[in-house]
Amino acid sequence: MNLSESIIILTGSSGNLGNSMFTYFQDKVKFIYQLDINENKSNQSNNSEFIKCDLTDYDNISKIVDEVYSKENKPSVLINNAGYIHNELIVNLTSKESPVHSLENWKKTIDINLNSVFNISSNVIFNMVKNRIKGVIINISSIASSGIAGQSAYSASKAALNALSSVWSKELGMFGIRCNSVSPGFIDTESTRTSLSESKLNSYKKNTSLGKLGNPENICEGIKFIIENNYYTGSVLNIDGGLKL
Repeated sequence: MNLSESIIILTGSSGNLGNSMFTYFQDKVKFIYQLDINENKSNQSNNSEFIKCDLTDYDNISKIVDEVYSKENKPSVLINNAGYIHNELIVNLTSKESPVHSLENWKKTIDINLNSVFNISSNVIFNMVKNRIKGVIINISSIASSGIAGQSAYSASKAALNALSSVWSKELGMFGIRCNSVSPGFIDTESTRTSLSESKLNSYKKNTSLGKLGNPENICEGIKFIIENNYYTGSVLNIDGGLKL
């Protein structure tokens, strides 16, 4: 796929990683639709449009996607970047609230990380097929998909994204639509440093072949590779510095 002619839908554009993706791609692609529940006023350019939305609201997302595909700039790339990191043990006997993982937190994490991907992807894919657009769906997964202690909901949601990439690639290849996941390791962003202690981060650094955290541009370069390589589908692109959990 020609990157300069690509029209992208980017979810979670106002977050740490999403902001980096927008900055990286804004002068490399034809147009970017930014979808987020929070507006980032710094993410503005002549070739982009910000749409405020709740990705967990199926009916609202369906209307937004239909409106986007009614315009001249019809997307050929969907980057499912929006996400939520949650840490909680399945059983914590020292908890003052409850010794068992919160059902509310489980549902919230699954809703934001998994259900929202289904909501927008199903509608984007339908519009791609209807408009005979050959494109690519890119799910931002995580190294946590292999299982990180204390992240039941988060790990489960990211593992599910990898499964969806595999399933959709098999279903959609006949339409010229590819689907892949990008699985980052620990990336040096504010959200990473907020969710993990310094001692935990140092431990992960020591177990990483390159001995350091990744940076957002590493992830953007992986996305660029997927967009441009028309024979790459149904795969998980690990960008983790060689870290094995």
